Amino acid sequence: MKLASVHHQGEDMVVVCLDDDRLVDIRSLLELIPGRPGLAGINDMTEIIRSGQPLLDKVEAALEISGRGSNTAETIPAREVLWHPPVRMPGKICGVAMNNSASNARKISAPGHPAFFLKPASCLTGHRQPVRIRPYYGSVHPEPELAVVIGRETRDVPASGALDAVFGYSIFNDITGNGMRAEDMFEYWAIYASEDNPAGTVRVRQHLSYAGRYKGCDTFGCSGPWLVTKDEITNPDELNVYCRAGDELLAEDNTKFYNYKVAEIISFISQFHTLHPGDIISCGTAFKSCGTAFKPSANRKSIHQADFQVIEGPVEVSIDGLGTLVNHIVIEEKEIGQWRLDRGNRPAPDK
Repeated sequence: MKLASVHHQGEDMVVVCLDDDRLVDIRSLLELIPGRPGLAGINDMTEIIRSGQPLLDKVEAALEISGRGSNTAETIPAREVLWHPPVRMPGKICGVAMNNSASNARKISAPGHPAFFLKPASCLTGHRQPVRIRPYYGSVHPEPELAVVIGRETRDVPASGALDAVFGYSIFNDITGNGMRAEDMFEYWAIYASEDNPAGTVRVRQHLSYAGRYKGCDTFGCSGPWLVTKDEITNPDELNVYCRAGDELLAEDNTKFYNYKVAEIISFISQFHTLHPGDIISCGTAFKSCGTAFKPSANRKSIHQADFQVIEGPVEVSIDGLGTLVNHIVIEEKEIGQWRLDRGNRPAPDK
């Protein structure tokens, strides 16, 4: 089943996809069920996720009733809706870093487990909505990824049972500002307790950049158009992924090239964070060629060369069984505001 969060005729709703052109409000479908199950909160995807399989079974039954033609729900033309992210306010968005085997050759050192960061829900934007870039962001590029949406509260789940915690899958474009990552880079002496002397410390030279700006700006989390229930995706670890900007193919890949399987990612994260219904895990950037060496040329760029400051959109991400997420690029001609207080004659801190 393909679900989406949309706005239509002044109202937010969750819809079911009938085909490429027709949607139906899930509440209209449920009204076809004898006894009409409670509809409170049913215009919110998180409540649907929390309701789980019993509610999905009722929706399936309603689709069968509607399909027989004796009693049908009114359809909505897909072209008329405004698309929200499928889950509009998840508790957290976990992004898995450097998870594509194509990036392994670039690693000087790396952990032996999934590394992940958090993106704020405020970064989300829906299908056919703009990615808004400001000149002071510096270079910004797309990162096409498979997204997992959690279906139930999950903590310390073993990998063997981790997929049971999944409600469904979606497409995520983890927009990334390389320019801001470089600006926020620290090179410093980290201080640790000495292993040889319990009373002493040691200094270790490290490099560190925080993801708050370069991963978390408004519209840096494109999501949708669909939340596809897990029964429709036989194997999330073998899905083709494509990314285009304008008419140019930037990346073609398959989730089988992820270093860590979807179940492993869920299990690992759950050892540290309780996962809640509606939480999103974006499993890592897809940029490796399927079957052949991907060699960017003057006529074919990689995603890391696709700077939205200079390359026009739209940007499109397609994944098998999940559809195509499309977003256009808008450059906001805006300078950074006066964020410093007036310090008078006092010197500002060193950069």
